[in-house]
Amino acid sequence: MAVTLRDVAEKAGVSVRTVSNVVNGFQHIAPATRARVQAALEELNYRPNLVARSLRQGRTGIIMLVLPEINVSYFGELAHEVVDYATSVGITVQIDESGGDPKREKELLTSLAQASWVDGVLFSSLGLRGVDLAGLAGSRPLVLLGERTARTSLDHVGIDNVEASRQAVAHLVERGRTRIAALGGSGGARDATSKYRWKGFQQGMRAAGLDPDGLYLRTPDYRRGSASAAVKELLQWGERPDALFCFSDELAAGALRELYEQGVRVPDEIAVVGFDDIEASRYSTPALSSIRPDKAGIAKTAVDALLRRLDDPQGETHDYEVPFELIIRESSG
Repeated sequence: MAVTLRDVAEKAGVSVRTVSNVVNGFQHIAPATRARVQAALEELNYRPNLVARSLRQGRTGIIMLVLPEINVSYFGELAHEVVDYATSVGITVQIDESGGDPKREKELLTSLAQASWVDGVLFSSLGLRGVDLAGLAGSRPLVLLGERTARTSLDHVGIDNVEASRQAVAHLVERGRTRIAALGGSGGARDATSKYRWKGFQQGMRAAGLDPDGLYLRTPDYRRGSASAAVKELLQWGERPDALFCFSDELAAGALRELYEQGVRVPDEIAVVGFDDIEASRYSTPALSSIRPDKAGIAKTAVDALLRRLDDPQGETHDYEVPFELIIRESSG
C-alpha cells in the first residue's frame, strides 16, 4: 500500500498540512519541524503522488465538492469521508450545496468552470441533462457522484442501487415477510435514486413470486416528516404490510417513529429496512437494518478519479462501481 501524507504526519507527530507544506517546499516552517518531517519521509520511503505532480504543474491543490443537501446525514457523512481522504493526499476540499435545483446546479457548474482557484469538481447532480453537464465541464475536470441522472462521457462513481434494493427485499422475504411495501421518493424524472431503488424492489418481489407492482408509498422528499405522514396514512388502510423497505435511513427514522406512536411493534408486526446506514441508524430503537454503501470507498474512488483526470485530461472515462453490504439489526431481525 502506498504511503500517504497522513502516515508521514503520524510518524512525525505533526499535522497532514505541515507534511504537505514540507513536501511542496513551503519556506515558513521551523527547521526542527522540517527535519522531523524529512526523517519520517525517508524512513517510510514516501513517494510523491498525483497531487505533488499537480502542484508542480501550477495547480492549486483545491477541489470542489457539490452536494444536493449538506444537512442530510448521508451527504454529510460522505462529505466527511471526501475531506478525510483528500486531506491525507494533500488536497483541500471546498463544499457547496445545490438543493438539487437544476438552475442552481447549472449556476454552480458555470462559475466553477471559470474559476482559476479550483482544479476540479466532484458533483452530485439531481437535475441536469447530459448536454448541460458535458457543456459546463469542459474547462474543469468533473466526476459525477451518486445516480447517473444523464448520459454523459464523464467519470462516474456510485453503487448498484438496483442490486442493493433487490437484496434488501430478499432479506425481508427470508424473514417470512410477504406483504412488503416500498417507502421512497417520487420516482419522477429528477428522482433517479428512488427510480432505481424501486426497480430493485420490483426485481426482489418478482424473484420471490410476490406482486412486483405492490405497495409503493411515494413521498415528496426523503425527510423524516414525509415518511411519518405516509406511514400514518398507511396504517389507516385495511390490510397492513408486514414489512417496509425505506429508500433512505432518514425515511426509515420517520417510519419507525410513527410506528412507535401508533403502537405497532417493530419487527414483530412490521419489519423495517433502510438505506445508507447513517451513524444514527445503529443507535435508533430498535437499531435499524440498512444497506451500507462504502462511503469511504466512494470518497477515495472519486478523489482518485479526479486526480487521474487532472493528470490525463483526455484519458478514457470510467464508471466506477463501489461495493455495498446489507447490515442486519433489530428492526428486521
